[in-house]
Amino acid sequence: MQPEKIEHIYQSNLELFSQANVNYQQWQHEPILDFEADERIGKELGWTAAPTKSLFMKVKGGGHCLLLTHRDSRLNSKLVKQVLGKRVSVCSHDEMMAAIGCAPGAVCPFSLPADITLLVDPIVYTYQELMFTPGKPDMTFAFASADLKRLLATLPNRVLSLPAKVEVSSN
Repeated sequence: MQPEKIEHIYQSNLELFSQANVNYQQWQHEPILDFEADERIGKELGWTAAPTKSLFMKVKGGGHCLLLTHRDSRLNSKLVKQVLGKRVSVCSHDEMMAAIGCAPGAVCPFSLPADITLLVDPIVYTYQELMFTPGKPDMTFAFASADLKRLLATLPNRVLSLPAKVEVSSN
């Protein structure tokens, strides 16, 4: 981990909330680097916001993208390929840390280099509030999901939305 990069990511998130005029909550806690710690600390602190997952991936042919989704969602590679037009694969921890400076388990969906495409799973809009780790594994932010589009519009990144998953019933 590079402490100066992580501090920059954290400070960039504070600036993003201010610039987009979005209210947020912030907690400092012991580092969260796995789902078990996340669940335990969430119960201790009484979190009600939906936990997000930021999945950092490399794009076939070059470049990177990040998928913002709910913590319990799984990667649908075919859907991502449909949106991007190229296949993706999950980056190794080392490649991810070199590209964006976040620690595994604390990947931030904001404050990314401008050349990284941000993919948004529409599932995140179904929750009242969202929470994420701003690069620092001992910090958590939460904000109203209704403000997500305003935050995304402030970013220099290309932002693409995945199509909503359609449930098909067999009658």
